[in-house]
Amino acid sequence: MRALVLGGAGGMGQGVARDLIKQPQVSDVVLGDLYPDPDRLSGKLRDSEKTNLIKMDVNDHDAMVNRFKEIDVVVNCAGPFYKTAVPVAKAAVEAKVNYIDICDDYEGTEILFNSEIDRMAKEAGITVLTGMGSDPGTNNVLVKWYADRLDRVDDIYLYWVVSIAELAGAAWDHSLHMTLGKIPQYLNGELVYVEGGTEPVAEQFLEPLGACHVRYVGHPQPLTIPRYIKEVKNVIIKGALIPLWVDELIREQKETGLLGTEPLEVKGAKITPYDLALKLWETIPQGRDNGPQSSGLKVIVKGERDGKQVTYTADMVGRMAPGTGLPASIAALMMDAGDVTEKGVVAPEGGIDPAKFLAAFLKRGARIHQTEKISSMFEV
Repeated sequence: MRALVLGGAGGMGQGVARDLIKQPQVSDVVLGDLYPDPDRLSGKLRDSEKTNLIKMDVNDHDAMVNRFKEIDVVVNCAGPFYKTAVPVAKAAVEAKVNYIDICDDYEGTEILFNSEIDRMAKEAGITVLTGMGSDPGTNNVLVKWYADRLDRVDDIYLYWVVSIAELAGAAWDHSLHMTLGKIPQYLNGELVYVEGGTEPVAEQFLEPLGACHVRYVGHPQPLTIPRYIKEVKNVIIKGALIPLWVDELIREQKETGLLGTEPLEVKGAKITPYDLALKLWETIPQGRDNGPQSSGLKVIVKGERDGKQVTYTADMVGRMAPGTGLPASIAALMMDAGDVTEKGVVAPEGGIDPAKFLAAFLKRGARIHQTEKISSMFEV
């Protein structure tokens, strides 16, 4: 298998590539990046005979198409995905090569499903698998795993926290962007749009994270999960950056207009508040708490089986790069093995076999703490 990882010199892209080069069926891993500096790569990737680092710009459509024709699967890790998911997927479809991304921006997902990309992919007989990272990605697969064990699914809650100690590059752009404006949630059987960054709740995550406050964020699952789990009533996703002072400061910046996207004239220059805030967030002031070197996920699925109420819960904690990169690598290998048969645009819960994925995920050292609670519907 020949793979091209776009954004390959970034943290998430390297997380994908490090797993791919270990697999005997993988012959080549092309690392495409706008800044192809070998010093950015880990030693294992830099020294591997399977890797080739090249310059690639997501805005150069023709160059992407020509290069994509030489490989078997494109894995897009070049965020932020509200800017990159659509153009890269278009190039892959034109090149007639299978495509995977770790898109966590709902805008890109919405366009992929509702544009000509879906039709073109089906006609070309290829798969456009979107959102195959950690969140979305692994948690979508867990939702499907639990949903298949229920007669009816009622409520799905997806919670996550990311430590700023793990943030870099485009991840900061996504982290600010996901709280802006009205964002999708699936409430009472309907897709609705709520104000991003609102309705904080305290949720317990695995140690060393503990109790964390999470808020409404703009991720794709409220758009995708109801496509595949028709009876679900609520798909709610909330997330946060930790430590708490980070999310609180972002909220204050939003409320005071410091995340505004309309340009302002300052001393004769046009400045967008959002771009300035994004630049300043790239450097955390010395002495501030950066949080633990780990991030966390929680999945809660509630429904009915055999006339009883059932609640499944899954918790994970770990580093963000491997946690995001491994799922995309596993999906690429599943595609190569013929285990992903859905054509056109598809989300993880619609195209990935949960049993095969989770077996591969756990084999790589992942740990998932799961609980099942069963109660009679008539208990008081």
